[in-house]
Amino acid sequence: MPETTAPDAAAKLVCRSVWKLFGSDAERVARLISARAITKEELSASDAIPAVRDVSLGVHAGECFVIMGLSGSGKSTLVRCMSRLVEPSAGEILFNGENLLAASEKRMIEIRRHQMGMVFQNFALLPHMSVLGNVAFPLEVQGVARARREARAREMIELVGLSGREHFFPRELSGGQQQRVGIARSLAVEPELWFLDEPFSALDPLIRREMQDEFMRLQSVLKKTIVFITHDFDEAIRLGDRIAIMKDGAVVQVGTPEEIVLAPADSYVSEFTRNVAKAKVLRVGPLASRLPGSVAADSYAGEVSAAATVAEAAPLFGETGTRLLVKSPDGQAVGTLDRDTVAAVMMRG
Repeated sequence: MPETTAPDAAAKLVCRSVWKLFGSDAERVARLISARAITKEELSASDAIPAVRDVSLGVHAGECFVIMGLSGSGKSTLVRCMSRLVEPSAGEILFNGENLLAASEKRMIEIRRHQMGMVFQNFALLPHMSVLGNVAFPLEVQGVARARREARAREMIELVGLSGREHFFPRELSGGQQQRVGIARSLAVEPELWFLDEPFSALDPLIRREMQDEFMRLQSVLKKTIVFITHDFDEAIRLGDRIAIMKDGAVVQVGTPEEIVLAPADSYVSEFTRNVAKAKVLRVGPLASRLPGSVAADSYAGEVSAAATVAEAAPLFGETGTRLLVKSPDGQAVGTLDRDTVAAVMMRG
């Protein structure tokens, strides 16, 4: 069911009844909302236009929290409210327990420079700077000494797979490479909270898939707290630990990919999930049988992570394999996955 009024107070980032209103009547209506002195009918009759409507949610440390919806649903406005690049009209936003709406502009600049990283769709690279200069630029703004900031930039360039291109300029790179530079630059400050606003939507499908793979690899290493914006449901279920679906500025459901697909909250969410193959969403872990103590290691067709989807596990059986060894993220054997179980899920679509 949707999270509406009680997000986890222990979460790293918490939104409580956040609104963003535009229009000539926005300030007056925002005061009434804060005082709980306006009805839905009065709001509809006003000249205020809600771009974000009473959003409450919590983003936990180390998770990739995906916010998705169609164009105009309010997802990009919401993520800009979270960092106060757009000023919310009402509500609370807490980061590590600190109310960002009570923070001074100087304090917000400090938080954005040192604790938040941001990647946007248009890359926003500085054309006159090399790859090294672009990645090091946030550290230069912080006043970090040149040798130290360039050393850190080189680490990030290697992390995103662009070693050897440090002295290339943006115009000399492909779209995917430019986005890798944007990712490296946002990571250079070692952010606690990483915002990505449709970072791959401008890329062609093949490069987009490669960048999703790269993103998943980076997250497996870095374990960042991420807010990821997309309008692509396949991308959302592939990358997200949890997903919030927005419509008309409001969050209509928050849940894991499995919860969203298997138990949609309403017809709007059902429409998103209607054509999603369950095998792309269901994880191996809940389907695994108890680990037998007497089965020899060579009787398994292979190994699979408990976090893998059924669709990812299916090819690992090969032509004749009947079971896979299921392992936890830390490499411990936790169970077995039978071919018949996978086949049953695939047959159900």
